[in-house]
Amino acid sequence: MESGADSGAGVEGGAGADSNGEFLRCFGRQMKLLREAAGLTQAQMGRVGYGEAQIAAVEQGRRIPRPELVDAVDREVGGRGVLVAMKGEVAKARYPGFFRRYAELEGQAVELHAYSDHVVKGILQTEEYARAVFRMWRPLLDEETIEQGVTARMERRKLFARRPAPLLSFVIEEHVLQRPLGGPEVLRGQLEQLLLYGHERNVELQVMPTRRDEHAGLAGPFTLIHLAGQRRMAYMEVQDTSALYSDSKKVSPLEATYRVLAAQALTPRESLAFIQKLLGEL
Repeated sequence: MESGADSGAGVEGGAGADSNGEFLRCFGRQMKLLREAAGLTQAQMGRVGYGEAQIAAVEQGRRIPRPELVDAVDREVGGRGVLVAMKGEVAKARYPGFFRRYAELEGQAVELHAYSDHVVKGILQTEEYARAVFRMWRPLLDEETIEQGVTARMERRKLFARRPAPLLSFVIEEHVLQRPLGGPEVLRGQLEQLLLYGHERNVELQVMPTRRDEHAGLAGPFTLIHLAGQRRMAYMEVQDTSALYSDSKKVSPLEATYRVLAAQALTPRESLAFIQKLLGEL
């Protein structure tokens, strides 16, 4: 989920869109039962560091709890690990059903290669940039949904810290790096973060200049995922449609397209110099 989509038609499917809400309501009911069994009110749960309104929202399935909240509540109500055991599913519920399978595979990737032509790839985004992207969505999202989306997107950045380090490469359109979503300071922070990532040994960032007279990526953005055991997959998302493919007849042409895109774009060293130049112009 980079800028928004609905249900996928790919070979690899995900859970239905309402499965998130159903699970969160179930988790909330379990949390409420344990709290009441411990003889505690929602207000009294404030001593674990979370307000009454937040506890109520989680119990009603309206809010996705952070891992720290799950741990704290489980200890306070004497849950004996019942709530903690569901943290993995709670984490998955941060993503829409159509995107959940992709997010899981992204976290397992030994290689990930992505072409972006309208916003910076989600896994590269700063918190401020991600929030600005979510605020651009139409119909408008409420603030709680925006914050849940930002939290989920920040969780995906754990891929950069994983060891052994995966090989990551990104081709980004020049105009994406010049679009000041959220304002100039948000863009500045995003460009600075790209420079930091671009200097990592396992990360290659390449900028596709707008004035190139040859371009292999006119069909739109896509992501290639290489998993252990040589399994290769591709993910695409546009408007209200997303697709996750494992069929080589679909994946191989996209791999060939990405190789051409990387050849047409600036080299990684030239790209970092270009991003540095953009920073100097802000």
